[in-house]
Amino acid sequence: MASNNPASNGSMTRREAMLQLLRLTGAGAGTAAAAVWLSGRSAPPLSTVAANVHRDHTVASDAALPEMVVVQGDDPRALVRRAFADLGGVGRFIAQHDVVVLKPNIAWDRTPEQAANTNPDVVAETVKQCWAAGAKRVIVTDVSCNEAERCFYRSGIAAAARGEGAEVILPDPERFREVNLGGEILQSWKVFEPFLIADKVINLPIAKQHDLTGATLGFKNWYGILGGERNRLHQQIHQSLVDLAAFMLPTLTLIDCYRVLLRNGPTGGNVEDVAVHKTLVAGTDPVALDAYVAKAYWNLDADALPYLKLAEKRGLGRSDFEHVRTRFSQVG
Repeated sequence: MASNNPASNGSMTRREAMLQLLRLTGAGAGTAAAAVWLSGRSAPPLSTVAANVHRDHTVASDAALPEMVVVQGDDPRALVRRAFADLGGVGRFIAQHDVVVLKPNIAWDRTPEQAANTNPDVVAETVKQCWAAGAKRVIVTDVSCNEAERCFYRSGIAAAARGEGAEVILPDPERFREVNLGGEILQSWKVFEPFLIADKVINLPIAKQHDLTGATLGFKNWYGILGGERNRLHQQIHQSLVDLAAFMLPTLTLIDCYRVLLRNGPTGGNVEDVAVHKTLVAGTDPVALDAYVAKAYWNLDADALPYLKLAEKRGLGRSDFEHVRTRFSQVG
């Protein structure tokens, strides 16, 4: 019988138990992790964004619901469905007539098996869930690093999203607007227009290794809203990540860990660098999500990822993920 407390075996701490559960894959993980609930304090209040452009897409916190869910199973679409269910249902996040923008990672001219872009089935099912909640428009977009049309096609994301009726918008130089991001180092910058018209924004990154930040997860995915010379931001990458996250304030983050690019990220290319973990980590605390996945797959503590501590100081979430309300589930 599965334990209701992942720290109940011997002297294992709650943090150690959470990490052990995420590192497990397949059916064995479900036996160990089914319906585990960890209670914790609520996240601190969100910071104030730039006064002239209010980008708060968040939903109200609910102490009866988890702030983070970890779902494991064979079918990526089933992972998305269960994540929404565990978090209170898609209707908690998407209202009738909402314009919803989904932000997967579509940066690279790579196939799904190379794990450089978000799993197309994760994107497609998220689109389907938004329609089911009554969305008026569902847009899937990203500002790619490689040639955009190739990235959208080869990743499988364009076809998968269109198959569920989404608008797939490739980056267009005419559709960037100069915006005051209101950040500590990011002020005026060109932002792709779909992100400025959204009622709700869902962040759909994939978990990958990254030389500059150790891992590229939810926060790093926000580079894909920007035009211009984004490589300039690498000089102060951790603060720029926090400025972008504070500007976007997403409705929800779903980190695709179905395939994880453990080495040679963010571009990848060699399937030998990819581990299949069949996992989705989702929730409303983007700091906790990044901290958890970085620790589980790369053994990176929050101190090794300065943007997490900076984000915590800005009120965007908490890096001590073991104190965030978390539920573990298995599907299939």
